[in-house]
Amino acid sequence: MTTMHKSRWFLPLFSLALGIACFAAFWIGGEEGSAWFALALMSVAGLAFLVGGRFDMVRGLRGDGRDEYWARLDVHATALAGHVVIATIIVMCLWEWAHGRDGSPYVALGSIAGISYIVALAALRIRS
Repeated sequence: MTTMHKSRWFLPLFSLALGIACFAAFWIGGEEGSAWFALALMSVAGLAFLVGGRFDMVRGLRGDGRDEYWARLDVHATALAGHVVIATIIVMCLWEWAHGRDGSPYVALGSIAGISYIVALAALRIRS
């Protein structure tokens, strides 16, 4: 893990940057109210990450409280989230096909997930 990810500033600044990106996307799409809401929501989240450092959960999420315990939790949580997203993609693809549609964009997302898993597994196997 790089030093930047261990900084207490990374997640708050990333939240703000994501809020600005969402703001721009909604604004360009003509959704000014959603633009302001997204910016406000992500700014509040970033502020919570910044000032919530007395809680170990916040420090674990930010990265500045990381140790082997938090690294293991992160791997397990990431794997669970990935399983949930992949299962949802499969269900939505089947739903689209059952309704006579081509499954877009779920087929593309499922393909990306499957290919990236196989490539990552092969790369990790070669490295080990």
